[in-house]
Amino acid sequence: MDQQTWTPDRILKTSGAYWATCALHGAVALDVFTRIGESRVGGQRVAERLDAPVDAVSRLLDALAAMGLLTKDEGGYANTEASRTYLSMDSDRYIGYIIHHHHHLVESWAKLPEAILTGKPIRLPVREKGTNAREAFLMGMFNLATQLAPRLVPVVDLSGCTTLLDLGGGPGTYAIHFCRHNPNLTATVMDLPTTQPFAEKTIAKMGMQDRVEFISCDYLQDGISGSYDAVWMSHILHGESAQACLRIIEKAFSCLNPGGVAVIHEFILDDTLDRPLFPALFSLNMLLGTEGGRAYSQAQLAGMLETAGFIDVHRLDFTGPTDSGLIRGIKPA
Repeated sequence: MDQQTWTPDRILKTSGAYWATCALHGAVALDVFTRIGESRVGGQRVAERLDAPVDAVSRLLDALAAMGLLTKDEGGYANTEASRTYLSMDSDRYIGYIIHHHHHLVESWAKLPEAILTGKPIRLPVREKGTNAREAFLMGMFNLATQLAPRLVPVVDLSGCTTLLDLGGGPGTYAIHFCRHNPNLTATVMDLPTTQPFAEKTIAKMGMQDRVEFISCDYLQDGISGSYDAVWMSHILHGESAQACLRIIEKAFSCLNPGGVAVIHEFILDDTLDRPLFPALFSLNMLLGTEGGRAYSQAQLAGMLETAGFIDVHRLDFTGPTDSGLIRGIKPA
């Protein structure tokens, strides 16, 4: 719970915080940080590279400098270490795709009152949008998972498993990292057909074609073929109603071998539902874009696992940077 005092100054700063957000989104959309690169360049040079008016470009660069994402002196503008590492496409730690995805959400957030009054989503699901929006989402998920996987994967004990199902695994990032961490493991990524080109490209790029395969499937509507020692469900339940989540978990239970393990990775609310902040806001984001999706609490997710038949259900010792967490269950032997 936020313990800071809400003064008029803080309220106004929060109300206008989207200005900085949009400045960041605009800079990433224009690829400003990549264009600046390793050098220090003047506003005129950046404007020429963008083929845009120098006054408008300089205002954006000055705002980014005020935000601490660029530095400025007589020689011009330069990237900070953070912007060079995370916002330049020349970096292997680039997270710009998820920023593109966030920008695609802005229009729907501006219509939040409408969604509250109707209880209905007001934007299309990512899978129904154009290629650019899908790529931003999937590659954004890849970027974030790549950053998080080195911390997360060692927490999940799959030492006794040889087969893993990454259900709704998108580009297959976690499947790849679980296989790298567990030499005897092979993985199947199961997701919608629209995801397949991105997944196969990522799997090939990481050189994991011999251990990670992709199967097209609508896991909510279709049956799940095969049997597995482990099922990984990362950020797929928040897009569904509680009833649909239970159906997914029951399918995971059915395809597991006796003694198999299921692990849920989600933005997890406290059981009071009013904290932490990010999952609470994320639940609103799901209202804007899904029929029935929401953030769930630890008790709700654990209850779904137990209802499906899992035992020894408990939360693992892990907290992600946006309050994501892990809940594990075992299928009785």
